[in-house]
Amino acid sequence: MDTTTLAAFLVMDLLLVATPGADWAYAITAGLRDRSVVPAVAGLVAGYAGYTLLAVAGLVVVVASSATLLTALTVAGAGYLVWLGWDALRQPAVPAVAGPQADADGSSRLRIVLKGAGTSGLNPKALLLYFSLFPQFVDPAGGWPVATQTGLLGALHMTACAVVYLAVGVLARTVLRARPAVARAVTRASGVLMMVIGGFLLAERLAA
Repeated sequence: MDTTTLAAFLVMDLLLVATPGADWAYAITAGLRDRSVVPAVAGLVAGYAGYTLLAVAGLVVVVASSATLLTALTVAGAGYLVWLGWDALRQPAVPAVAGPQADADGSSRLRIVLKGAGTSGLNPKALLLYFSLFPQFVDPAGGWPVATQTGLLGALHMTACAVVYLAVGVLARTVLRARPAVARAVTRASGVLMMVIGGFLLAERLAA
């Protein structure tokens, strides 16, 4: 793969990663509710790592060619978005209290990681990225094996996610720490956004 192709992919990828959605909402919530945003971001990246492994193995092509599987994944992802949005509305995040009490009240790191993996792993944006964007930048006739090209694109995407989502979580904590009312409003707005996106995807798939 040449540097021009990689640069073009990175630009497109960053545009997708920088678009607010379920991953952003989870990173913001982690920034407000947990003492560290690292477990949440690690979980989000882990979800995309799973997609990357599937893509390297060639299974993404199999899924993309099956309308039933693709619909099932989209419906599952949309339903998970609606659930996350409802959870954000029901329990809006507030800035974490400094000190050991915050750890006692917060979820375990493993649970945070797993929830992050579920958020990105069932994110409809991931379906768009791996099933639609990746194939446009993979050249079967190129000098590199398709699996190697796919793995490199996946690694670039995961790096971009780690950088952007860490920044989002840290900025949310820094800007909203002293503004609990604004923090709740931002969390509720994120919840509404996730429910709207999830509801739209569900309606679109079920009507198809």
